[in-house]
Amino acid sequence: MRKLITILCAAAALTACHKPKIISDKELAAIFHDAFLSNAYVADSRLRLDSLDVYEPIFARYGYTTEDVQVTIGNFSKRKSARLGDVVEVAIARLEAEGTYLNRETAILDTIDARARRAFSRTLYRDTLVTVYSLRDTVKMHFFVDSLRKGDYEVSFEYNVDSLDKNSGQRVMMRFEREDGVVFPMFNNTLRRRIDERVSRKLRNDGSYRRLRVDLAEFVAGNKVGRPHMTFRNVTVRFIPDAEDVVDSLYLQTINLGVFNHDLSALPATDSVAQASAAR
Repeated sequence: MRKLITILCAAAALTACHKPKIISDKELAAIFHDAFLSNAYVADSRLRLDSLDVYEPIFARYGYTTEDVQVTIGNFSKRKSARLGDVVEVAIARLEAEGTYLNRETAILDTIDARARRAFSRTLYRDTLVTVYSLRDTVKMHFFVDSLRKGDYEVSFEYNVDSLDKNSGQRVMMRFEREDGVVFPMFNNTLRRRIDERVSRKLRNDGSYRRLRVDLAEFVAGNKVGRPHMTFRNVTVRFIPDAEDVVDSLYLQTINLGVFNHDLSALPATDSVAQASAAR
């Protein structure tokens, strides 16, 4: 605010061809409101602009010049019942009200996004129990998920490497593959022995990967492979789509099936979807 007043007070002297207008308190508060927003945008963007390059278009939008605003501010000293601070407080109150509204709208959109992703998530692979008690069983530790879409892939399972296992250093490996066959290791971690452990990892597919390969256990290269004794439970691969890809589908589902509770179904869904799309 102080910066704005300083710029206005330093503006060029009035010209003979223009008789300054006195701006109403209501319009002056609206001008201050827009000026505060412009200040915030310029500061956040780290733009280097002359202050009048920022403010003069705002004044012009309301039909006024820098001189009009300068004279109006100077006129407050002649008005016994008026305070410039009161006009500024009106502008600030409007900004705070808009901030509260936008925070609420953002929360609504976040809720819609979260519900959309959750509603259209799918389990692509599940195996409740994998036992590996012989070298022949090791083939069961490796599997693929094909035809991947853009989104997140959550891989999870519990495991136990028994004391009877004759190997060491086994590692869980997760890899993405592209159409050209290039492999991208996304996660690997050594399996711990003789305790029950859980592995959960979310992998991001930007749309360029076609296949996910999961190796529940991979032996150390070059080591002699002994008799294994491992158990894997609740092996799951879950696909979680991007919100932008499914929010419209959730809107249609909301109309047809009423999946939202009463409070959310009462929202202006078309506006919410439009805002969600604009935010992307």
